Amino acid sequence: MLEIIQREFIYLWYYFDIQFRQIFGYWVLGMALGSLVSVFGKEKIHTLFVKMRNAKIGAFGVVPASLLGIASPLCMYGTIPIAASFAEKGMAEDWIAAFVMSSILLNPQLLFYSAALGPVALVIRFVSCFLCGIAAGICVRLFFRKKPFFSFGKFEQMASRDTDTNPVMRFLKNFGRNIKATGLYFLIGIILSVLFQRYVPQEAFEKIFVSNKGFGLLMAATIGVPLYMCGGGTIPLLQQWLVSGMSMGSAASFMITGPATKITNLGALKIVLGIKHFAFYWLFVIAFALSCGLAIDYVFRIG
Repeated sequence: MLEIIQREFIYLWYYFDIQFRQIFGYWVLGMALGSLVSVFGKEKIHTLFVKMRNAKIGAFGVVPASLLGIASPLCMYGTIPIAASFAEKGMAEDWIAAFVMSSILLNPQLLFYSAALGPVALVIRFVSCFLCGIAAGICVRLFFRKKPFFSFGKFEQMASRDTDTNPVMRFLKNFGRNIKATGLYFLIGIILSVLFQRYVPQEAFEKIFVSNKGFGLLMAATIGVPLYMCGGGTIPLLQQWLVSGMSMGSAASFMITGPATKITNLGALKIVLGIKHFAFYWLFVIAFALSCGLAIDYVFRIG
C-alpha cells in the first residue's frame, strides 16, 4: 500500500513539475504587466475614454470602448465605480456596456498569461472578448435606447491603493497584491490539471469534447459557470484540455462564460442591472459564447 502511495505521489509530482515550469513564467510576467498598467497607465486609459465623449462617432464608439475595457486592469468591483463615473460625465450607455463587458472578460495580465495556451488560442481569446464587448454595446444601443440599462446609484468611486510617492515601491506593492490575489488560484489550477491528467481517462474526455463537438461546446459553455475561479487558475486546465482534444471553439466558449459568470462579477452586476437586465445579461453571454464557439469550430473545420 505504501509503495502504491509513493508511486502515485511521484507521478503527480512529475506532472505538477512539468506544468508548473511551463506556465510559471507566463504567470509572473502577466502579473508584472498588469501592475505596470495599473500603476502607470490606468488613469491614462480612463482619461482617454472620457475624452472620447466629444468624438462624433456614434455607435462606432463601442469599438474603442471595448479595446479600452480590455486594456483596463481593474477587477469588477473596480470597473463598476469607474463606469459609474463615466455615466456621470454623460458617456453613452452603449459605450459603457462595451467597456464593462470586455473588462469583465479580459485584462492585460490575463491576456499575457493566456500566451501559455499558444498563439492561436491567444488571438482567439483577444478577438472573441473584443467582439463580445462590441456586441454588448450594440445590444444596449438597439434594445435599451429609450430607457437606462445601468443603475449606478449604489456604487461610489473607490480610492486608489497605489498611493506611494515612490513609483518603484508603487509598482512593487501592486505586484505583491496581484501575486497574493492570484497565487492560490494558480496553484489550484495546476493541481486540478494534474489530477485530470492522471485520473481522467482519455476516452471519457474524447467522448464528451471530441466525438460530439456540439455537445462538447455546450458542456464547455456550461462548466465555465461553476468552475471558473479566476483567469489565472483556469489556464492550466485549458492547456491540458486543449492537449487532450478540446476544440478551440469549446475553449473560446469556456473563456467567455467563465469570467462573465464568475460569482463575484455577478454580485456586482446584479446590483447595477436589476433583475430584468441581469437576465438579459445572462442570455446574451450564453448566446454569444455558443455562437462564437460554433463559428470558431466551423472555421477550423473548413480551414
